[in-house]
Amino acid sequence: MEKWSTIEKKYLIKRPWLTARCDKVQLPDGRIYDEFYVLEYPTWVNILAITKDGRMVMVEQYRHGLDGVFFELCAGTVEEGEDPLDAAKRELREETGFGGGTWELSMVISANPTSMNNLNYCFIARDVELLGDQQLDETEDINVHVLDPSVVKEMLIRDEIKQALMAAPLWKYFAQHPV
Repeated sequence: MEKWSTIEKKYLIKRPWLTARCDKVQLPDGRIYDEFYVLEYPTWVNILAITKDGRMVMVEQYRHGLDGVFFELCAGTVEEGEDPLDAAKRELREETGFGGGTWELSMVISANPTSMNNLNYCFIARDVELLGDQQLDETEDINVHVLDPSVVKEMLIRDEIKQALMAAPLWKYFAQHPV
């Protein structure tokens, strides 16, 4: 399988949270497509945080795209030049007040490799503890919940966790750690 060649890139919009470009591409067989759209995003992280007593730290927040309030893993963006693990630790501390523990990379996934250029690093943080208050960004309004793993698994089964990039590492975790 050969890669496509990019002949030309044209940016349609460059904003802090949305960058879209139109590429002119050539397929390996020589065909040319004048319009192939790509959304550029920074690298993302999410964290399955587990407390010393085995409960899971979840966040609840409003998501304007679906106009609803949803339970999710703690997540955020990696700043330019920042290591994904450092970003994950920072995001967990800022959004939930939790930190510490031992950390491991669970998986690296893509929301949509067809039209998005970024990756999402999914971490598991074990034995985290509450270290202080949340330090939320200007647009963040986040409720923190510490839930029994069986409750989180039931939320997945009932299709209540809508963010696919968060459901995937949760399903992997429960496949490897039955409750």
